[in-house]
Amino acid sequence: MTGFGRGEASSDGISVTVELKTVNSRYLNISLRLPQIIQEKELVFKELLQQHMQRGKVNVNVRVDKANTGKPEVTFNKNLVRGYRKMLNDLRETANIDKPVTLDDLLQFNDIFESREEDEETQKIVWELCHSATQQAAEALSKMRLQEGTQLEKDLLDRINHIEKMLGIIQEKTNGRAEETKQQLLERIENLVDNDKIDPDRLEMEVAVLVDKMDITEEIVRTQSHIKFFREAVKNEESVGRRLNFLSQEINREINTIGSKANDSEISQYVVQAKESLEQIREQVQNVE
Repeated sequence: MTGFGRGEASSDGISVTVELKTVNSRYLNISLRLPQIIQEKELVFKELLQQHMQRGKVNVNVRVDKANTGKPEVTFNKNLVRGYRKMLNDLRETANIDKPVTLDDLLQFNDIFESREEDEETQKIVWELCHSATQQAAEALSKMRLQEGTQLEKDLLDRINHIEKMLGIIQEKTNGRAEETKQQLLERIENLVDNDKIDPDRLEMEVAVLVDKMDITEEIVRTQSHIKFFREAVKNEESVGRRLNFLSQEINREINTIGSKANDSEISQYVVQAKESLEQIREQVQNVE
């Protein structure tokens, strides 16, 4: 399910901003962009996010701003500075240059600068701020996804209601159909076969078996049961995405069986309409957590 959440936290001149963006995905896939100072917290960070979401592709961007601490992000390597100064002085003396070595001369060497190693206290502060900002971002994301989920719930219920309506029409069309089908089969067989060669009891049994194979009562009952469980799952506040996906697959199987067993062009039209709604449901439930 798509969504966006942003959280901010600051302390001791350090501010942390966390942004979460999610798009639809069948499974939970978390992609992190963490600053170096909290790289080692990657697994802990993912565990924190898993407390708030179970499905979706999640892009996480964490920014740390320490400008207000007054401490530069870089420092210099004293040994390298001394080495370069000595080298330049040796060069100056060798070349008989009177001009002394200046700071500008040393700044030509970029490798004298290196990232400052953060102390444990700073790392602890940054992680605590990151944890707080992530909680805020996750709550904002959940709120946005909840709004989308409300609209998705209505859409799913409308479509499952349409399937149930088609199922009701199919059931009306098939009521009393077994006896009618039986009589039609008997008449066709009697017209094709010499009556003297027909065993009435055997014919009655074979026709009964054939009619039973065409009966879709069980499939309709099972589909109605799946629809009932589907509605209950949609209303459930727990994570039901996988359950809805399973139920939609079961409904699809029963509707396919109904279509093949009914062997009726009129009923097939209602089966097609039901399958259209079901296909849209199957696409949508991939977005449900």
